[in-house]
Formats: sequence, structure tokens, C-alpha cells
Amino acid sequence: MELKQIRCVLAVADAMHFGKAARALDILPASLGRQVRALEEELGVPLFERTTRSVLLTPEGKAFVPDARALVERADALLEGFRDRARAGARIIRLGAIDSAAAGLVPSLIHDLHRLDPGLTVRLTEEKSMRLLPKLLAGRLDVAILRPGARLDPRLRMRFLLHETAVVALAADHPLADRACIRVDDLRDIPMIIPERGSRPHSHDLTMKLFEERGRTPRIAQIAEEKQTILAMVAAGIGAAIVPRWSARPAAPGVAFLPLADISADDAHRLPLSVAWQAHVRDANRDRLLKLLSDRLAIYAAQQDGAA
Repeated sequence: MELKQIRCVLAVADAMHFGKAARALDILPASLGRQVRALEEELGVPLFERTTRSVLLTPEGKAFVPDARALVERADALLEGFRDRARAGARIIRLGAIDSAAAGLVPSLIHDLHRLDPGLTVRLTEEKSMRLLPKLLAGRLDVAILRPGARLDPRLRMRFLLHETAVVALAADHPLADRACIRVDDLRDIPMIIPERGSRPHSHDLTMKLFEERGRTPRIAQIAEEKQTILAMVAAGIGAAIVPRWSARPAAPGVAFLPLADISADDAHRLPLSVAWQAHVRDANRDRLLKLLSDRLAIYAAQQDGAA
């Protein structure tokens, strides 16, 4: 019996849905199903009643879950205790960040943190929000700067930081690239490169919303997942893209970034950015970073104006 198998069973017991449990653990549903079946075979009893419409705990499953949850919590506490000792000695913060924050916010944050505490080392992991959260929950990250989701895991704490402004990325030789700013209506006949919604829901939805508010549908030339891929396609002349303003750092060869002139400054037209950490983990190094981030947040937010 492995902890991974037990975690899979608990995730299904919490969600009562194999697909939702797999997404919560950031694994494939088929892999989760294999882990659950392997544990059931080892125990010699079924833990779930599965139908095409529902998942229910069997009597054996109801008896298993409380003890299994206590076992996992004890294992997590043991692991976290030793991680605390290691972190205290190593003076390391493991920071995760989405790509625009890693380009725009994080460099200033690390610079200021080093000035405040030169002995503190930051290990940066750049990933999408959907991949940062499982790492944070598993204890592989101490803190993450990401897009907030629709529902917060109770094991985490999250604090809103700021809204990123959106800009338009155009090929540097595009006829509109020499303008001081651009309107959404100017993009009506320009092919658009749209972020893939599954991995970048905020950016995808913002792009679609800006067109829909004007009664238009974007001409989609390509759907792409990675920000650097999107900008490379823009540079190649495949189309334009609406991206976070901090995507202009560092400068992308062959790409011009233009402010949007005809959108409001309200939150509906910007991209939210939050910071998250484990709720019940004590970490003085992490708390120092969080305090610095809070103290200098207005300065970091104002730095967006110089990003494009």
C-alpha cells in the first residue's frame, strides 16, 4: 500500500468524481483509476461503487477513508517537519510564478529580497497556474504567484496582489505597429493567436470578451499554449495576440507591444494576479517574502507602466 494510492482514493472520496479528482491531483484519469484499483486489489475489497452516472463509497470505503486520511496527514506532518528543518538551515525559498509575473514582478521582488536578506536564496520555478498549484500542495514550492482559480483549496491561503494590464502584440513590421496605441476594432480583420483556454483561461477569456463586447468574433489564426510560442508566431506574422503587459519583458525580437486605447481600466479588462501558500505550514523565510511583497506592492504595480 503506497501513499500515492491512498491520496488518489481520498481525492475521489472528496470529489466523488474520478475526472475531478484527477484534475485536483494533476494526473490523468486513467492513471488515477489504476492507482485506486491497485489499492482495492491489495485490500481485497472494493472502496467505490462505480456507475456511469455516479461514484459512491462502499461500506468498506467509508471505513477506510477516515483512517487513511489520518495516515496521510501524519505522513505529511512528518515530511513537513523535516522540510522545515532543512529550510531553516538552507535559507532557501522555492518560489513559483507564471511567465508574465516571472518576467515583470519577480525580478524586482528578488532584488529587494536580496538587499533585505543577502543570505536568502530564491529558487524560481516558472509554470502555468494549473501546474503551480499541485506543486504548492505537494510541498515542492513554498509560495506561488499565479492567476486565482474559481475555487480555493482549503489547504491553501491566497492573497490578491494586482491586475495586469493587457496589451496587443503585433509583428514589428505590421502597418499598425508604429502607432502609439490601438483599439480592439482595429483588430477586426487581423488574424488572432488565442491562448489555449485549458491552460490559460484568464487570457483566453479576456481576448474573447474584448471582441464580444463589440459584437465581434476574433479571426482565430492559431490557438497556442505557451507564451513564447504565441510571441514567436506574432513575430512570424501569423497574427496578433492580446497578452499581459509584463510579457514585453524581456523585449521579444520582431514584436511590438501596443496599449489598448478603447478599454476601461476596470478589473473586467485586466488579468488578476495573486500569491498563494500552504495554510498550515510555518516558514519564517516565506513570511519575510510575503511581507516584502505586501510592503512594496504599490511600487511593483506601478512598474507595469514601463513594461511596454
